[in-house]
Amino acid sequence: MINVIRVLLGVFTAFFGFSYFKDIAKAKSENNFEDVSAGKAVATGFVTDFFDTLGIGSFAPTVAMFNALKMNISDRLIPGTLNVCHTIPVVLEAFIFTTVIKVDPVTLICLIGAAVVGSYLGAGVIAKMDERKIQIIMGIALAITALLMLLAQLGLMPGGGTATGLSGAKLVIGIIGNFILGALMTAGVGLYSPCMAMVYFLGMSPDVAFPIMMGSCAMLMPVASTKFIKEGAYAKKTSFFITIGGVVGVFIAAFIVKSMPIDILKWVVIVVITYTSISMLRKAFKSEVTE
Repeated sequence: MINVIRVLLGVFTAFFGFSYFKDIAKAKSENNFEDVSAGKAVATGFVTDFFDTLGIGSFAPTVAMFNALKMNISDRLIPGTLNVCHTIPVVLEAFIFTTVIKVDPVTLICLIGAAVVGSYLGAGVIAKMDERKIQIIMGIALAITALLMLLAQLGLMPGGGTATGLSGAKLVIGIIGNFILGALMTAGVGLYSPCMAMVYFLGMSPDVAFPIMMGSCAMLMPVASTKFIKEGAYAKKTSFFITIGGVVGVFIAAFIVKSMPIDILKWVVIVVITYTSISMLRKAFKSEVTE
């Protein structure tokens, strides 16, 4: 089963990589890169994917770093940029850490498949949204992410059960839930925390949460990102250099650092994400008043 998933992941990523680097080369030749510091983008990729490998996540911290480093990325392009720039680093994480999947194959395939379909449909919708709607969605998404991280830090997340698979109504709920999470990920909602909460609520063992979360993200991102590339709804130069920094960050975290105390950092991330969420929503409602 793990080999089948890796083959599919490799195929999806190959198609994505071809579209991605072809589009980057075209943008470079046409002098169509946005005015963003390559160094800041590389640093953003390194930091966010380094800590993503250690379990913090990359989407919300990336948005926070965009603001902290004053990287002038249009809010309308942020969802696509997040998905495109982190696809290759996340796929690398999947290949590095996927060793044994202790989860029912039917459950795993159904939940991953649902996330992939949701991401493809969601990317088409998000790519066509105006900036204000994106700001509202991103603001709410960041707030939800901060809340889930806070609940986890306080030990208030459900503890899960002992099941390694789902059947009947629970499987249907899981499929629908992961379909929605796949669609929301294209809007910038990180899938890890809500997927973990769903898996726990359905009574599955915490041990099987990781392969479902990681597998869903790694499989859906090449699909959704290819759609964003086709729509041109991402910051090209920024994405390219974040990808470079991200790849380096993943390898260092996985093979050199491996683990480190990140409890205090998680509290900092929660505060930063909350601030970024409020800022995003303020911009959205301020633009409404201006109009």
